[in-house]
Amino acid sequence: MELNELTKQEYGISGMTCDGCIAKVSEILNEIEGVTNAKVQLKYPQATVEMEKPLNLDRVNQLLREKGRYAISSEKQELAPLPVIGKNKESSSSLPGISFSTYKPLIIIVSFIFGVSLLTQYPFSDFSGMLWMRHFMAGFFLVFSFFKLLNLSGFASSYSMYDIVATRWKSWGYVYPFVELGLGISYLINFAPFYTNLITVVVLGISSIGVIESNLNKRKIKCACLGDVFNLPMSTVTIIEDLAMVAMAGWMLFIH
Repeated sequence: MELNELTKQEYGISGMTCDGCIAKVSEILNEIEGVTNAKVQLKYPQATVEMEKPLNLDRVNQLLREKGRYAISSEKQELAPLPVIGKNKESSSSLPGISFSTYKPLIIIVSFIFGVSLLTQYPFSDFSGMLWMRHFMAGFFLVFSFFKLLNLSGFASSYSMYDIVATRWKSWGYVYPFVELGLGISYLINFAPFYTNLITVVVLGISSIGVIESNLNKRKIKCACLGDVFNLPMSTVTIIEDLAMVAMAGWMLFIH
C-alpha cells in the first residue's frame, strides 16, 4: 500500500453513548493529520476513516481520552446502542413508548429504597408518612450519588449534555453528586430540614428543566441519573423521577 494513496479503514470505538459523543469523536478524528474524512456512528463500524496514511492508534487514543472515556481499535466492536425510545410490543408498560425492561435497573433500585424506607417503621403500629418520605429521600440521594461517584468524570460528561447549569458550567457536573450525597446525609439525620428541603426543591427543580427540554426536543441522549454505570435513555420516566422528588421535598417544606 502506498502511503500517498487514499485508504479507507473501519474502526471500533468504545465509550460513545449519544450524539454528543459522536460529535466529539468525529471532531478529533477529522483534525488528525492525514485524515481526509471520518464518519462516526453508534453502531459498528463506529468510525469509517479515509486517510493518506495509517492512524497511530496510541496517539489517537490519547486524544480521545482527553475528551472522554473513548477508545479506538482496529478490531470489530459490536457495541450496544442506546435503547430506542419508541413503541415496544413486548412492553407491559402503561406509559406509551416506555419499556420496563429498559428501565429495569432503575425500577429495582427505587423499589428497594421504597421497601427499606417502609421497613424502618416496622411493625407499623405508629406509621408516619412524613418519616417514610424523609427516609426515602435519604436513601434516594445516598444511592444515586453512589452510582454517580463510581465514575465522576463519566457522569459529568453525560450530565453536561442536557442539564442547563452543567452545559454552561462544566464543574457543576463534578459538584452535583456531592450535593446529592450531602442532601442524603441531611435527610438521614434530619439536619436543618427546612433548608434541606428548600435546597432539594431548587436543585432538582432546576435539573428538571433540562430533562423536560430534552424530552420535548426528542433528543436521544443518555440519562445520567444512575451515573455512567447504566445505559438509560432520557424519557418521561426521568421527568417523573425528578418531579416526584421535588413534590415530596415541597410537601415536607410546606408542612414544616
